[in-house]
Amino acid sequence: MTAHHTDQDADNAESAENRELLALALEAARRAGALLRDGRPDDLGVAATKTSSIDVVTEMDIAAEKLITGFLSEHRPADGFLGEEGASSEGTSGVRWVIDPLDGTVNYLYGLPTWAVSIAAERDGVRVAGVVEAPMRGETYHAVLGGGAFLGERRLRCRPAAPLEQSLLGTGFAYVQSVRAHQASVVQRLIPKFRDIRRGGSAAIDLCDVAAGRLDAYYERGLNPWDLAAGDLIAREAGALTGGRAGDPPSRELTIAATPELFGPLQALLEEHGAWHD
Repeated sequence: MTAHHTDQDADNAESAENRELLALALEAARRAGALLRDGRPDDLGVAATKTSSIDVVTEMDIAAEKLITGFLSEHRPADGFLGEEGASSEGTSGVRWVIDPLDGTVNYLYGLPTWAVSIAAERDGVRVAGVVEAPMRGETYHAVLGGGAFLGERRLRCRPAAPLEQSLLGTGFAYVQSVRAHQASVVQRLIPKFRDIRRGGSAAIDLCDVAAGRLDAYYERGLNPWDLAAGDLIAREAGALTGGRAGDPPSRELTIAATPELFGPLQALLEEHGAWHD
């Protein structure tokens, strides 16, 4: 067998495994989404807080993460986990699942529809599959590395080029008051330059909205790996550019997703206005 065939066979095997990981993520997200949608108690309360007294965790976040990690462990016991509500293990397979069982918890607590289950699979530190399940929208976004991004069966593409002043920008705010105050000042300076700004309350859905052409661009400071892992892959596979500060990947410091034409100008504006610090 030639080296070319050997490489091709390895690529095919990796692609097949990525699709298997996607299939598991789709089923885990579907089950967790159904639990969250159908199992939400009328008297849902706050189980804990995170960064501040208004950054909440509900009993349903915890139940959804247990469902997801239980399902995935059953099928792939050697894999690792990084989950928002505490699931963390190294694993021995080289595959790690990055899980946000309920992105948009405050929306969920209030009965607003913009919340999602986000599950991504990484192999050797590279994201290879991602799912964002938005049950109240009846939408499932998914992508495999190199295979494009989809909403259900429909292939996604980010919006065509538009000038800054005709672009719709998404963002979000932290729950720490000093950070929020700075974020508000940045938005105040940005809003005259854009068509308008939206704040949906779920980073995973915002990233998917860039992929689906519902936003031209999105940025946020303070995101964790589980907030962006699946959505970032979906946005990139839909043709968007993603990153952080100049030359950096998306991170807690700054996350940007935008159409290719808008990415550079938005990144420069955010740098100019110091969007990454207090």
